[in-house]
Amino acid sequence: MDVHWEEAGWERLTGRTGRRRLPVWDCTVGLVVGDEAVLLIDPGSCVREGALVRAEAERLTGRRVTHIAFTHGHFDHVLGAGAFAGAEVFGAVGLDAELSAGREELRADAVRQGLAETEAAEAVDLLVVPRHAVSGEWTLELGGVQALLANVGPGHTPYDLAVCVPGERETVFCGDLVEESGQPQAGSDAVPTQWPAALDRLLSLGGDDALYVPGHGAVVTAGFVREQRDTLARRFGVSGP
Repeated sequence: MDVHWEEAGWERLTGRTGRRRLPVWDCTVGLVVGDEAVLLIDPGSCVREGALVRAEAERLTGRRVTHIAFTHGHFDHVLGAGAFAGAEVFGAVGLDAELSAGREELRADAVRQGLAETEAAEAVDLLVVPRHAVSGEWTLELGGVQALLANVGPGHTPYDLAVCVPGERETVFCGDLVEESGQPQAGSDAVPTQWPAALDRLLSLGGDDALYVPGHGAVVTAGFVREQRDTLARRFGVSGP
């Protein structure tokens, strides 16, 4: 199917995949367009932003978003989910419990990072936690294209999920396991000693020729991911594979 990514303000990755870099936190939203279903990766930081993404995705594809994948549970990647009523939500196993129990911390973190208190409270109240828990790999049949959801963490968080899409060029949505616009952020919930191994798993899924889409920043190559893996290994004192 013809998807006119650039006309809608999105970046074309392949014929079936594209992405948008959202303002303020430069968070990447990914889109995989099938003939029968549409998968969105990370719906943004608040309901207002999620509603904007939903409207753009619907104009772009001519249909509603049917599936959402959370790459991890940080506010800028999940709090837009309340704008997608009826979508099937996927996340790494354990993320549903983490988000359900940690709503107040999620709200507080969003406010600390600059989200308005009213928007943070609304987004947390409407947050949809994953209904489908990915413990290994889960293949979604979207019609004419598949998306492989892979639990590759822990690393950036205890619950890191990647989305791999075959096509004229394999596309790997990495979440914040990979960052291009700055150094990878290791917060209090990071598992730094296992982060390099998570990047090894990403590389094994995508291979040398894939497009690797970071949670923040420009699309990168396998070479960039390897360099970041080695940098993190040195930073956290982790030996090679």
